[in-house]
Amino acid sequence: MRAVAARLGGFVPRRGFASSARRLDSYGFVGLGQMGYQMAKNLQSKLKPSDKVTIFDINAEAVEGLEAEMKAASNGAAVEVAASAFDASKDADTVITVLPEPQHVQGVYKSMLTSSLPKRDRVFIDCSTIDPSTSRQVAKSVADAGQGTFVDAPMSGGVVGATAGTLTFMLGAEASTVARVEPALLLMGRKVLHCGGQGAGLSAKLANNYLLALNNIATAEAMNLGMRWGLDAKTLAGVINVSTGRCWPSETNNPVKGVVETAPAGRDYRGGFGISLMKKDLRLAMVAAREAGARMALADAALGVYEEAEKRDECRGRDFSVVYRYLGGKE
Repeated sequence: MRAVAARLGGFVPRRGFASSARRLDSYGFVGLGQMGYQMAKNLQSKLKPSDKVTIFDINAEAVEGLEAEMKAASNGAAVEVAASAFDASKDADTVITVLPEPQHVQGVYKSMLTSSLPKRDRVFIDCSTIDPSTSRQVAKSVADAGQGTFVDAPMSGGVVGATAGTLTFMLGAEASTVARVEPALLLMGRKVLHCGGQGAGLSAKLANNYLLALNNIATAEAMNLGMRWGLDAKTLAGVINVSTGRCWPSETNNPVKGVVETAPAGRDYRGGFGISLMKKDLRLAMVAAREAGARMALADAALGVYEEAEKRDECRGRDFSVVYRYLGGKE
């Protein structure tokens, strides 16, 4: 999902890689949750000692832990701890944000874009998964403040990908901005897919996750159905995965224990992509669909499944494939 300038992975950005891809040597990083923590760690470790990364999160424990890890590694960019999102951004050429919800993104950018923020041609990279409408509003606020450019770059790959530096970013930015943004993203991931102008990255991410949400429920239902008919789980999955029902939940994240050894189903659905996150992304996709006038015939039913499953103690806090348990699947 990228323009001609997009590269589909593999290169390690270097200083002076291209005259149009100016390396930014001062970074602000705001949001050190499970994803942001690992992303910031990769970013800092792969930068030059002459570079600087300033980190901030409202969770002081996360900030202290990351600072200690970065300094213990004794390589990469210099590390500073900021007292606020504003302090993290004031000296930065590029600011990366990884935040939970639309209101958090709005609040953080409002706190940064004050009249006290020194004027600079910054690039703001928001890796949060929020609705495109909110993202466009924030982009406008950055432009109106004369503080540079805002792009959306939600990612796929989960905590495992964030830790390994193998994330895929779906970038929403003008084509002229791609070369400036891409090197920083490739320090934290493997691929940058340019989806179109600002907001397009989020649109692509939410469309994908909507499909994933439905495929996950359908896979759980199909596995439960086949096993109740007496089929062996591995045999059934083998048929599906060489047939037209094949999908990521059936092949990689199968909800039945023992079918895929590495899937969360084998760990009591621990780890993986949390059911609350899937519910959030599904709701965001529905909001964006209404704004676009797109009919989503299965959305309400799917959201109901995730909402009801999350209410149950045996499902709460687990991987979204736990809907198989909610549906009464044999374990």
